[in-house]
Amino acid sequence: MLRVENLTVYYGAFRALEDVSLVVPEGQVVSIVGANGAGKSTLLNTVSGLLRPSRGSISFDGVELTALPPHRIARLGVVQVPEGRSLFDDMSVRDNLLCAAMHPRARPYRLRTLEEVFALFPVLKERAGQLARTLSGGERQMLAIGRGLMAQPKVLMLDEPSLGLAPLVVRQIFESVRQLKDRGLTILLVEQNVRQSLTISDYAYVLEVGRVVLEGPAHEMLRNPHVREAYLGH
Repeated sequence: MLRVENLTVYYGAFRALEDVSLVVPEGQVVSIVGANGAGKSTLLNTVSGLLRPSRGSISFDGVELTALPPHRIARLGVVQVPEGRSLFDDMSVRDNLLCAAMHPRARPYRLRTLEEVFALFPVLKERAGQLARTLSGGERQMLAIGRGLMAQPKVLMLDEPSLGLAPLVVRQIFESVRQLKDRGLTILLVEQNVRQSLTISDYAYVLEVGRVVLEGPAHEMLRNPHVREAYLGH
């Protein structure tokens, strides 16, 4: 279980998060809903160790994460797929995937996991020998998610996986997230496509100006008047 308690994060003098608390139970999909600038990516970057909080605590399976470097957090199984994908453009699709499985916990399973990623995203198997730079936007997002899976995550944190993609590709990405949920993978999802993210989630938090203003079961959030007006257009 991933637990965030009273997290406060600053960028210089700017307070990006204030007293944010949330829980991501094992086997569930939890969504973070909010507008641009609400602090969603800051939250994920702090959980993954890229940013340090000024106050609060982050723990995973009883291990305190706030003082650990990002590579140690990833090796514990808390893995982020960042916005922007951050691929190695001059490496092949296959090598991009395999290089994510080099730490001791993932290495023994790398070939099996590779086949699982190819089964989830068949186009990556077709493109296995191509350089990452030659992929379409949707294929790059699939590769980014696949690379996260190669690290044997216990919690997979997805930051805006559908950003900038065509509607058909968005449906494919969400279908892959649904399949991962059905396999029992724990997922923390940041996504501007609020309706889609709430539809596949178990629980949701609404983040506004760095604070949690609403939380509850995702199906209830879909009916919440504030969420409907602010994020669903009615």
